[in-house]
Amino acid sequence: MTLLELLLLVPLVGGVLLALIGHRPSGGWLNVTVSAVTFALSLPMAFGVYETGPLLSANKLFYIDAFNVYLVVLTAFVGLTTAIFSRPYMQHEVERGRLGKRRMRLYHSMYQGFMFAMLLALSTNNLGLLWVAMEAATLATVMLVSLYRTPEAVEAAWKYFILCGVGIAQALFGTVLLYFAAEQKLGAERDDTLLWNVLYAQAAGLDPTVLTLAFVFLLVGYGTKVGLVPLHAWLPDAHSEGPTPMSAVLSGLLLNVALYALVRVKMLVDGSLHSNLAGHLMMGFGLLSFLVAGLFLHRQHDVKRMFSYSSIEHMGFMTFAFGIGGALATFGALLHMTVHSLTKSAIFVTVGHAAQLAGTQRIEHIRGLIRTQPVIGWGLLIGTVAIAGFPPFGVFMSEFLVLTATMKSWPWLTVPLLVGLGIAFAGLFRHIHPMVYGEAPAGQKPVQANMLPVIVHLVLVLWLGLAIPAFLSKWFEQATLLISGSSPL
Repeated sequence: MTLLELLLLVPLVGGVLLALIGHRPSGGWLNVTVSAVTFALSLPMAFGVYETGPLLSANKLFYIDAFNVYLVVLTAFVGLTTAIFSRPYMQHEVERGRLGKRRMRLYHSMYQGFMFAMLLALSTNNLGLLWVAMEAATLATVMLVSLYRTPEAVEAAWKYFILCGVGIAQALFGTVLLYFAAEQKLGAERDDTLLWNVLYAQAAGLDPTVLTLAFVFLLVGYGTKVGLVPLHAWLPDAHSEGPTPMSAVLSGLLLNVALYALVRVKMLVDGSLHSNLAGHLMMGFGLLSFLVAGLFLHRQHDVKRMFSYSSIEHMGFMTFAFGIGGALATFGALLHMTVHSLTKSAIFVTVGHAAQLAGTQRIEHIRGLIRTQPVIGWGLLIGTVAIAGFPPFGVFMSEFLVLTATMKSWPWLTVPLLVGLGIAFAGLFRHIHPMVYGEAPAGQKPVQANMLPVIVHLVLVLWLGLAIPAFLSKWFEQATLLISGSSPL
């Protein structure tokens, strides 16, 4: 059994075990253990790709290269740190009476099921199986969003299910069109017509009209999962009503997986059309999402909804960067995927503790965190500073790279990008300042806060802003060469 097969088997088996014992106090520890083993298995596989190049499984069903291997590691790492945060946090929810034993069993099993679906989507070589994995991730997320069973949570889960179900149906039709184009080129008797490495090798001979139509459907389908405007309506509700650990992995990981699928398809379309039509569509949707989400940040009253719009803003920024293409923009987008995942998951950890401290997610009732419990206040403040793009954090570096690439390729688009960054900055800090420095409500008692994931994530984001490690830089360079066809150096 290969490392990749083990990597997928561990969360799958862990999910089954947690479905049996996840209601017990040991369930939280088992969830952490399964996540730790998954992360441990991802490291040697990643360094194998680093040393020897892409890996293709014997059955050709799985393909690991520089693009998806670092996302596998990132997904496993954030899954581990979120599980560490999740154990005491969810136990506190049980003590408050918000969850019972049956829902804790559901939570733990669906957490690992969600991780399995994302890792499968990232590692599969079959575009049909990629669609299946994305649908599985959708179903697991629906169960997590509705976990509290409040009317608002059930409504958010149904909205998520319906909107993402319609979106994923569009992606299915786009996948069928890809199969049709491949069948025309390769013949109907072959069974490898949906394998990405086969399609990529034959991209120049695929029908450009069919691939253009396929990309439009796939952009709508997977773009719904990315949270691109106007397909984003499910995301703020899902964040605000689901448990906070789910928000951390949803914002930090699932959106990346959907964008990964979109970029994979863009590479096929670029090879067939020999033009940047797909990139132009991504730039348009990305810039629209970036600007609209920045404006919506100003009108939020729920802290988790506010940071969900921040996620939409950053996913729009990444989509715009991948749409520009070219080595510099692609390198910046890959770096931004990494630092956004680390920073946003850290922010949701602090937001979860802040909501527990205040007893509500309403922004106007969360005040004086730095006085009541300084570790939470400072965590939220530093996390917001990082996600807003202040130097020397990694978000600043990735945004600087994308802005530089924009000035070289599309100079006039630099202005709306800078305006959008300013609007988002103002929207975040008009809410964060009173939450951190305002007058603390009387009688507010500190909570037991597990800030280890926050510290680790923010230290890594700071490190990536100061100096990218050589091995990570090589991963990014190899992925950039694969996606854009040119090296950033």
